[in-house]
Amino acid sequence: MARRRLPGFVAEYLDGGSEDELTLHNNRDAFTKHRFVHRVAVDVSKTSTASTLFGTPCGMPLAIGPTGFNGLFWKEGDIALARAARANNIPFTISIVSNDSMEAIAEKAGGRLWLMMTPIRDPAVRERMMARAENIGCEALVVTLDCAGRGNRTWHHRDFAEVPKSLSLRSKLDVLHHLRWLFSVFFPRGVVGFGNLAEFLPAKQRKALPGAKFLAVQGDISVTWESLRAIRERWKRKLVLKGVLAVSDAEEAARLGVDGIVLSNHGGRQLDCDAAPLDMLESVVAAVGQRLEVMLDGGFRRGTDVVKALALGARAVLLGRATLYGLAAGGEAGAARALEILRSEIVNTLSLLGRPSIDKLSPAVLFGRQETRAAAIDLEPGRLKLAARDA
Repeated sequence: MARRRLPGFVAEYLDGGSEDELTLHNNRDAFTKHRFVHRVAVDVSKTSTASTLFGTPCGMPLAIGPTGFNGLFWKEGDIALARAARANNIPFTISIVSNDSMEAIAEKAGGRLWLMMTPIRDPAVRERMMARAENIGCEALVVTLDCAGRGNRTWHHRDFAEVPKSLSLRSKLDVLHHLRWLFSVFFPRGVVGFGNLAEFLPAKQRKALPGAKFLAVQGDISVTWESLRAIRERWKRKLVLKGVLAVSDAEEAARLGVDGIVLSNHGGRQLDCDAAPLDMLESVVAAVGQRLEVMLDGGFRRGTDVVKALALGARAVLLGRATLYGLAAGGEAGAARALEILRSEIVNTLSLLGRPSIDKLSPAVLFGRQETRAAAIDLEPGRLKLAARDA
């Protein structure tokens, strides 16, 4: 539905990855490696998706992750997503390159708000951004670390004659075949500019894409763990690092004293041939899961995907494209419908697994774990009692 409604350049922005899109496909393929082993004769008459995140109850172990240019999909797209998140009692992450300002999102939607911020070179700009986040009551600051360079997104060169300023002739003609998008999103005022960067941009640049120039100038690709320490000391609320993948980086994050990490390869839009976050999850949880909240994103489309991640130790899953498809298809109602689909699928998966609640999930619900435990029993009979308890 989203693809039918969107012009090609917007659909490719939503769907696309970098280079050969191997990372993009790896994220989805990772889920096929894990199969369930269900239990029977378990009372699942009261199955619940309730969970907690940073000690606060959530309707589901989900959050809507940070995505930029949401105004390309629906008028006031960020506000629509935030409202859908609030209705489901899950956090919504405002992007530094959202089209709606954080103040407008807080006023018109509210709910549990997080702010995603890339490392910013100018300390004064960084300070004003964090102060604004505090003023609207943001619960968490999410620092995205996997943007040291821009991913080589081949489709961008097809769609834009001069990246990122001017659409190609082909793209302009395609827009004329999507009149619903043209009149409901673009007209009468165009795609609203960068709401969170507007005060830092010259007036003539406060429309649509030129805010990317701001990030090119202000993006701090020299960021180190030591410079992140300054953010940790300044920001007294929950601090999350997004874009972590290696176990050693997760351990550095724990030593820094952050409250959570998001395992991510930026949805396959940055480094191609990168590992899938799901493939790194279990080893990261083993290393730091007792010290901080481990979350992840990347390729989540079904309730079964979410349950697999939770079984491997994730505290929550951040959604990107899944809720954007809903937004592009039907605005706030579409985003709410996407979340409703995921909720119903999570409930159904838990019921069929014989696990009536999120806290009943463990690696034991996945195929191969029981066999590994049985082999350990044969080799070490003294561990029989422990293994039976785990099972």
